[in-house]
Amino acid sequence: MGLRDKDQLRVLELESALPLVRLNHVSFSCAALEASVDFYRRVLGFELVRRPASLDFKGAWMYKYDMGIHLLQRSSDCDAPPVRPPAMINPKGNHISFQCSDMALMKARLRDMNVELVTTRVLDGETAVEQLFFHDPDGNMIEICNCENLPVVPLAAAASSCLAKQPASQCR
Repeated sequence: MGLRDKDQLRVLELESALPLVRLNHVSFSCAALEASVDFYRRVLGFELVRRPASLDFKGAWMYKYDMGIHLLQRSSDCDAPPVRPPAMINPKGNHISFQCSDMALMKARLRDMNVELVTTRVLDGETAVEQLFFHDPDGNMIEICNCENLPVVPLAAAASSCLAKQPASQCR
């Protein structure tokens, strides 16, 4: 085993040693908790779940799709300025993304609810990924996509494959 093989093995051992299982939840600060709860329930199907009684601030925990969304009521004495939805939906901005099995149905549902959205399409060879981007009431961006159409290829494997086929200067 060469030095490079040992380095790759060490990286794999470190990666497999992490005891992480999955994304548990995302947390958002809300100007109006009730409006945000209504949005996540009505638009994305999340359900309210019990919060620990020891939490001494207003909030709501919601759960669906094997993940949680924790909504925290922004206090009136908060130093942060109120969050306002950006003037434009920017697919390159920070967002959370949900995998979808029927993009046409989801797009129709969002339009029926008068949710302002931006649609994009990512192409990779013959593979197409459809994306819908929109904001929640506090301006947090949400993506709905069929991203599982696109295979996840570790860069080391992609680089090895690319290097075997063409000069390194052409691998990007």
